[in-house]
Amino acid sequence: MSHFDVLIVGAGQSGAQAALSLRQGGFAGSIALVGEEADAPYERPPLSKDYLAGDKEAARLLLRPLDFWAARQIELRLGQRVETVDAAAHSVTTAAGDTIGYGTLIWAAGGHPRALPLPGGDLPGVHAIRTRADVDALRAELLTATHIVIIGGGYVGLEAAAVLNKAGKSVTVLEAQDRVLARVAGVAVSRFYEDEHRAHGVDVRTGVSIEALIEANGRVAAVRTSTGDLAADIVIVGIGIVPAVAALAAAGAVTSNGVEVDDHCRTSLPDVFAIGDCAHHANAFADGAGIRLESVQNAIDQAKTVAGVILHSPAPYHAVPWFWSNQYDLKLQTIGLSAGHDATVTRGDPASRSWSLVYLRGGAVIALDCVNMARDFVQGRALVERRARIDPGLLAQAGVPLKEMTG
Repeated sequence: MSHFDVLIVGAGQSGAQAALSLRQGGFAGSIALVGEEADAPYERPPLSKDYLAGDKEAARLLLRPLDFWAARQIELRLGQRVETVDAAAHSVTTAAGDTIGYGTLIWAAGGHPRALPLPGGDLPGVHAIRTRADVDALRAELLTATHIVIIGGGYVGLEAAAVLNKAGKSVTVLEAQDRVLARVAGVAVSRFYEDEHRAHGVDVRTGVSIEALIEANGRVAAVRTSTGDLAADIVIVGIGIVPAVAALAAAGAVTSNGVEVDDHCRTSLPDVFAIGDCAHHANAFADGAGIRLESVQNAIDQAKTVAGVILHSPAPYHAVPWFWSNQYDLKLQTIGLSAGHDATVTRGDPASRSWSLVYLRGGAVIALDCVNMARDFVQGRALVERRARIDPGLLAQAGVPLKEMTG
């Protein structure tokens, strides 16, 4: 049985950052990264954008060149899935039956795409966008496909819609809720993006009930909805992920929507941390409510938090959440968490395609969505951090920089 001082399960953004931060901080012990995919650590955000479009090659997705890891004595064990965790023995076992011991375990396994729980949901021609292999398979089929149906109007679904529309495909987006981006943005932002996609020729349908996927000639051919069937050469399902925490739960860890961690990313198991998409934590910018964040920011900052603990320089996780999405020539940048807002202020004219929506709760600024407004995104951070109370009339004056506002 092999043994490592720090064993990291998950070779994505969070797992890779944890290893990097440990080495950058002077950690001299042994480190291994175990990844379910065959690829070395790479960026995920471009998968639904530049990589799907063919504008970014696979080699440019890599977080570091392949030889970087060996040079820093970080062992990569790729194409291996960890199936069980023995917390008492401080070991894990892979699907191949290999047992690996650890001093400290960092669980950064992320999650897997949520499957469509309907008849036909597993037909050939039904795709997710989560891994590079997912997109490679999708791109191969796109060569002969015309009609694309995307189920889910979140970031990934809308980004894919923009890319495929630009590629000349007939694209329909189906969203069960009454607007796209309903979980992450306010009504004004949702309507703006619905209008943008429709203006580009995408058929955006909200409040849609899907009943089944229909097969013909051994693959998906249509999507059956409550109002009729839609032809589909390819169906892309983007309805979220299921956090990969079953092995931790079986080992006795406390789990809910992910694995529960404290403010230093510790799980309830001894010497086991969890970070990234699978970690459910109390977030100060959600008023201390439990939340699971799927973002590069969260992956990096939680990894740094754990590295600090291991390096005997602990600091609790306290990072302002931020996100971004590229669709057409629009860059949406979000700072803070808008859930629970009770008022909004619009800065600029949405018709200009350069504007911001400021979210307030109890009069305090809690988040901003900035569309082609990088200055507001950068300057708005300070307002979110201090929960600034600014007169809404002043906030609405787009010509007044946010950095000049006090409150």
